[in-house]
Order: sequence, then structure tokens, then C-alpha cells
Amino acid sequence: MRETIELEKALEQKRKGALLIDVRTPAEFDETTVPGAVNVPIFSNEERVQVGTLFKQQGRKDARKLGIQLVAPKIPLLMEQVEDLRQGHSGPVIVFCWRGGMRSLAMTSFMNLAGIPAQQLLGGHKGFRRKVLDYFEQQQWPPVFVLRGLTGVGKTRVLHQLEEMDYPVVDLEGLANHRGSAFGALGLEPQPAQKKFDALLWDRLEQLKDNPYLVTEGESLHIGRVMVPKSFHQAMQVQTSLWLTAPMDVRTQIILEDYPALDQLREQFKKPINALKERLGGKVVSEFLELLDLGKWDKLVRELMVRYYDPLYLHTLPEQKIEIELETVDSATQKVAAVLDRLTKNKGE
Repeated sequence: MRETIELEKALEQKRKGALLIDVRTPAEFDETTVPGAVNVPIFSNEERVQVGTLFKQQGRKDARKLGIQLVAPKIPLLMEQVEDLRQGHSGPVIVFCWRGGMRSLAMTSFMNLAGIPAQQLLGGHKGFRRKVLDYFEQQQWPPVFVLRGLTGVGKTRVLHQLEEMDYPVVDLEGLANHRGSAFGALGLEPQPAQKKFDALLWDRLEQLKDNPYLVTEGESLHIGRVMVPKSFHQAMQVQTSLWLTAPMDVRTQIILEDYPALDQLREQFKKPINALKERLGGKVVSEFLELLDLGKWDKLVRELMVRYYDPLYLHTLPEQKIEIELETVDSATQKVAAVLDRLTKNKGE
């Protein structure tokens, strides 16, 4: 068996159940990786800095010596980690570092010596990142149908139900770990870095590549701190939109349910509310802050929708749209599914 593997073959093996191991530091792995890969770092964050500093100050030879000294005591434990991770995977383990250099070469050699079939990914993560960037520059998208509507109409809930029904859904907010609004990060774990978001979106689109169309939720170019690749965002603007509507009471209830533990998040609401001063003025923001301090969540949500969100969204009302009334999420999902079936059938004829 060859001890190296090219990227396309590695991704094919991954789809067949191969285990991908990223041997870069935890910090590098957190920033981005190949979706589905696991982290078995050969150096800690601090050790990589030590080796890199020595390389700059004294050269490659001394840096390699230090690297060997740091890694040698860890080899048995690293091999145990790999053996545990291999459970449920098939084929050789595929190992990568940043650009297919010494870290992945060393780990691949250790594994093969230990009787664990392994291959080093040529080009490393750098090659994978180039592939993702090229993909978003060159890809031709199938029709992308977008659920749109005012805040609180249940777009995300309908989208999730469509996904459960095996419609080709791209959940951008889920991938971005953000609700896509001024308050969208509250109560959630930190967002992925841009590179990781790109990789996750690429992975989802690859999973859906054989579908004749895609379904997603309307988003601005930025979802919190990450940006939707421009080519995909442009594709979201082409097809007829599915515009969900719902009474104010229903919208308010949905928002209150989407932000659990509101009282515990009270302090975190102050910063995004204060950020609305430029658009709404200090007097309105003071009213919002007073409602917040009093815990009048129902009233605050309604005021935010009437004074801020609704004017914002109505300003960008799509010209081509099919309106769908949401009485319940279940009934709205069935209506959306019927519209999608009709639109895509017409396109196929």
C-alpha cells in the first residue's frame, strides 16, 4: 500500500468510511479542518510555538531534534488514541497536517510501524482549503428555493421539518451556529471561524450534489461574524421566494420559545439593544431597556418586531414570492412541501 494519498481519493475513501486524522494542534483544528476529521495532535499549541521559534532562531536541524524530543514519549499514547478512534471505520487511516509536511509524515510512519494501515494526505489541509475556495468560485448551482418572511414566522422550524422529510435542506444558521439576527448569538456556543463555516457548507452541499434543487432560509450576506460565500448567496436571490406569514401572537410565541432562559440572558440583551440607537434613536432604545429591566419579554418582543425588524424586512420584500400562511408549523411545512413539489415539477417538464 502506498503511504501517500491524493485529496480526491482521500475524500472518496472518507465517504466509504475511512477515518481522517488531523495531527495539527488543537488551535489549528478549532479554526478549521476537513469535516468529519478527528484531532490527534502531535504537538500541543505551546509545543508548536517552541518548535517554530527554534526553527526561526537556529534552523531546521535543531527544530527537528526538539520535535523528536517532544513527540517520542507520546508515541504509545498516540497509537492507543488512534486504535480507539478506528472502531467503526474501514480502510486505512488518512493522516494530514497543514501542508503534508513533517507532522503528518511522522504520524503516518509511526502508525504503519505499529501495524495500523495509514496514508499521508498529499498537500495537507492547505490543499483541502484550496479546493473549498475553488468550489465556491466555480460551482454552478441548481435552483435554490428560499424560505423568507418576517421575524418569528417559524422559517427555521419549517426548514428543519422539511429536512426530516428528506428535502434537500441547507441550514445556514445551523452551520453558522447563529440565528441570523442582532440577537442571534445569545444563548448559543461560539460561532465557527470563517474557514470552518466554509468547509461545513461545502460538505453539506457535496452531500446534496445529486439533488435537482436546494432549499434554505433567507439570510443576509453575513450571519453573525461569518459570511455566506458570495456565489451561493447570489444563487439564493434567483428563484421565486416562499414567503411565510403568521399573526403577531404566533410570531411572538415562537420567538419567546426560541430564546429559552430569557431571564438568565437579560444582561446579554443590553449590548445588541444599545446597538440599535443609530437606527432607532436613544428614546426608543431607552424604552426597550426599561422593558428588559422589568422582564416584560412579550411586550419587548412585539416592540422590537414592530419598530425594528418588520420595517427592516419589508424594505427587502422579494418581487417574486408565493405567500404561505403559518397557522401551525406542521401545516405550514406541508404547504411549503406542496409548493416545492409543484415548482420543481414544472421546472422538470
